[in-house]
Amino acid sequence: MYAMNSIAAECGGKRTAARSGKTRVAVIFGGCSPEHEVSLQSAAAVIENLDPVEFEAVPVGITKDGRWLRYEGGPERIADGSWTEGPCRPARVTPDRGAGLLADEPVDLAFPVLHGRNGEDGTVQGLLELSGVPAVGCGTLASAICMDKDRAHRLVRLAGVEVPRGRTFRRQEMPSDEREVEKVIRAAAEEFALHAGGQPELFVKPLRAGSSFGITKVRGAEALPAAVRAAFEYDDEVIVEEAVPGFEVGCAVMDGPDGPFCGRVDEIELADGFFDFREKYTLETSKIHCPARIDELTEKRVQKCAKVIWKALGCSGLARVDMFLTPAGRIVFNEVNTIPGFTTHSRYPNMMKAAGLGFTEMLTRLMRQYL
Repeated sequence: MYAMNSIAAECGGKRTAARSGKTRVAVIFGGCSPEHEVSLQSAAAVIENLDPVEFEAVPVGITKDGRWLRYEGGPERIADGSWTEGPCRPARVTPDRGAGLLADEPVDLAFPVLHGRNGEDGTVQGLLELSGVPAVGCGTLASAICMDKDRAHRLVRLAGVEVPRGRTFRRQEMPSDEREVEKVIRAAAEEFALHAGGQPELFVKPLRAGSSFGITKVRGAEALPAAVRAAFEYDDEVIVEEAVPGFEVGCAVMDGPDGPFCGRVDEIELADGFFDFREKYTLETSKIHCPARIDELTEKRVQKCAKVIWKALGCSGLARVDMFLTPAGRIVFNEVNTIPGFTTHSRYPNMMKAAGLGFTEMLTRLMRQYL
């Protein structure tokens, strides 16, 4: 939080651009990401729930082909995806330090409500850092690291938290001959089998993607090559991990005056398979329990572990830390979402709500950290 405030101070302190005296917040949404539509839902909910007495939303949308537009309509057209039809105009975005991000209508603060690549991965955070406009959420470095499953796992392991056993494949290091590629992948599957004493369930994931895009659950060497090829469609690096027994728990974390503050822990109950994109947004066969069906001591252990992970990865502002809880009570790190879903039914706001923070109050606390 102190680093954020120092950035604002270098640019002359808090800007008061609006005649109303309200804090002008650029809510940035959309983006060149498979999670574009999810971002629209989150941004609409953020705009609808901002305290209108204290904040003025300045919606800035990024189209799927990368155009930045200043949207001037209501949040309902963001939610249904018709916002690009207007009213909107080209956004005059500038990285000039002290210009307030938008050249013709400077803002005080930016909230990048973007999910996945080209938004949650440090790219937009870097632009905002150059401009000197404080950005809600993790900074450039933490955003980039958290998006990278391999490097995030390495740092978290060094902090003393268990991570799944995994193997990373990089496209540039793969043989040019397709038959040799298959040999390399099958050899990795045999290594997992040797370690597990049998054919374990494996998850194949793009290294930098969200909402479970490109993820496949497989068992054994036969299905692994096709799963790796599918993941390479989303990224140039792919990670293969052993499935962790038990179930997934999540912990919403937010900066506070006395350090990181945790919401209640939630739990994903799966009927079958894994928590893929369809299940995340339809819950057809799965359930999310908030608070999780665990005892108080276990919840405190999960929250403590989430704070260790938060610190190890340099998180700030807000993030959702996802972990596995095994039948033996072990906590195993999965991933960090630096910009989790922000609809009224999303996990992050519901975890904070269970801890006593309503949606509007939660947003207000988040914004005030940077002013």
